[in-house]
Formats: sequence, C-alpha cells, structure tokens
Amino acid sequence: MTDFADIWSYLSQGPLLWLTATLAAFAIGDALSQASGRRPLVNPVLIAVILLAGLLHLTGTPYATYFEGAQFVHFLLGPATVALALPLLDNLARLRKAIVPVLAALIAASVTATGSALLIAKSLGADAQLLASLAPKSATAPVAIGISEGLGGSPTLTAVLVLLTGITGAVVATPLLNLMRMTDWRARGFAVGVTSHGIGTARALQVHPTAGAFAGLGMALNALATALIAPFLLQLFL
Repeated sequence: MTDFADIWSYLSQGPLLWLTATLAAFAIGDALSQASGRRPLVNPVLIAVILLAGLLHLTGTPYATYFEGAQFVHFLLGPATVALALPLLDNLARLRKAIVPVLAALIAASVTATGSALLIAKSLGADAQLLASLAPKSATAPVAIGISEGLGGSPTLTAVLVLLTGITGAVVATPLLNLMRMTDWRARGFAVGVTSHGIGTARALQVHPTAGAFAGLGMALNALATALIAPFLLQLFL
C-alpha cells in the first residue's frame, strides 16, 4: 500500500497523468453518449466533469496541479472555436437570407442572457465581484474570462459558470425546442449557440449540420455582443 502511495505521489505531480485522465474521461463520456443514442442527458462533457471531479476529490489533488496537465486541452479550445467557421462557410447562402432575423435574435438573446442572470443574482444579494463574474457566462470561455477580468470579476468563477451554462444548454435545448415544435434548424442552432457557446454548439453539430453551423455563428456573434453589452448592463445593477 505504501509503495502504491509513493508511486501515485510521483505520478500525480506530472502533467502527462492529468492530460491522459482528461482525454480518458471524455472518451468514456463520448462512448456512453454514443451507446445511449446521443441522448441529451448523457452529455460527454458532463460525464467527463463528474469523473474528473470525483478523481480529484478522491486523490486530494489541487486544481492547479490538475491544470498543469490539462492546459494543453485548454489551449486547443481556441483552434477548435475557429474551426467552427467551416460548417458556417458551407451554409453561407442560408445565412445571407436570414441576416435580419439573426441580428434581431442576437440582440434579444444577449440582453436577456446577461440581464436576467444579473437581475436574479442581484435580487439574491450577490456582491459586485460575483455579478461581474456572472455577466459574461453565456459567451465562449476565452472571451468570457477576458470580459470578467476587465469588469473586476473572478476568471476562475467565470470559467465554472461558463461550463455550467454550456452543459445545461446542451442537456435541455433539444427537448425544450422539440416541445416548442421549432423545426427550423437555423433558429434551433442559433439559439443554442448564443446561449450555450461551445458545448451547446458541439451538441447542435451532433443533431444537424445546419443547426451546428448556425450555432457556431451564434456563439461567435454573442461573444462580440456580450463584450459590448455586459459592461453596460453590469453598471445598471451596481
């Protein structure tokens, strides 16, 4: 038992272990999602988060130690976001035909996503730092963290809120949009991308290519809109 503890202590300090654990956790989550027929509740990211959180808790590993290995995956978030432009390019003609409703939906969604979160948090007694951390939670992670820092929020807390927002959207979007009988894949995808950024976009790509393309568009445009809207709305609640 002592030998195992010594070996684990040695391995846990190396970045390769946590990179491997991250990839393995997502592979397990994706396999379970595929086995379930891609049901929304069986979300690969959600499963990976649960597995990794449990492992860190059981081993007493600080998040900073884990991130030393997982930061390579974090770095790939930027290129992955840019790559979402490819399906958008394939649907450029459809986008041009829907530019007016897209811009109207963007403004409404960005204001609602930021404003409703700030209103609820303020009514529950949240302080200024928490409000600043919460304001950009519907933007994609790299942009949200930058906005949070500029507003005086906690980047770490913002990253957690972004993750929770994305997972929630990816899980509830498909059943909710089906319940609303929304059949336009452009509208479905755009709604998911604006509210649930990268994780929601990944889910939209699994459902339909057009939905995925417009989800990528919604994610990109909402990042810009949030950067403009969040500071203004935050001032109203301080």
